[in-house]
Amino acid sequence: MNMSSSGKLRITEIFYSLQGEALTAGCPTVFIRLTGCPLRCGYCDTSYAFKGGEWVDIDSILERTAGYQARYVTVTGGEPLAQKDCPDLLRRLCDAGYRVSLETSGALDISAVDPRVTRVMDLKTPASEEMERNRYENIQALGPHDQVKFVICDREDYEWAKAIITQYGLSDICEVLFSPGQPQQDATELANWILQDHLPVRMQIQLHKYLWGNEPGR
Repeated sequence: MNMSSSGKLRITEIFYSLQGEALTAGCPTVFIRLTGCPLRCGYCDTSYAFKGGEWVDIDSILERTAGYQARYVTVTGGEPLAQKDCPDLLRRLCDAGYRVSLETSGALDISAVDPRVTRVMDLKTPASEEMERNRYENIQALGPHDQVKFVICDREDYEWAKAIITQYGLSDICEVLFSPGQPQQDATELANWILQDHLPVRMQIQLHKYLWGNEPGR
């Protein structure tokens, strides 16, 4: 059976860097950034991926990815699942032997994503101005190797995230990540809140921004 695909995806960039977030932070990783997103979060740092890009077939994406000789691949955006051929790309990457993660807003259905993929799913906080787009049904599809991320921009976001963790029992389902929104939330203050409340989450700071700032392709 021929497993190749003629599907195409609109790509903003494919680049090699250190993973800056989540449980593989610090690992050399190939990033495949898809173009387009239906959300407009107030703290978005990749608005350059909303438009433009180039249409690339999946075979060519795999060829370019292989050239970096990396173990880890992250498919990100934009919102990758807004493109219909994204699940096929994820499956093909898994079949090629990569450890694959998907960074998704949580606004679109994740149930069709290959179970070998680690899904790093946002739940949008009040300060994002897109909280109403959260698709809470996605939580039922999460497993122990997946991750839920909250970007915390102020105390209201923090208290809201705490309530959601309790309501859905998130820390018993998967890893929960808290990131300070930049520049809105002081990282040390957020760390102190987490410690004071004995919150079962992992605090993370975006490593790539510490190393390279907001430079695209990093």
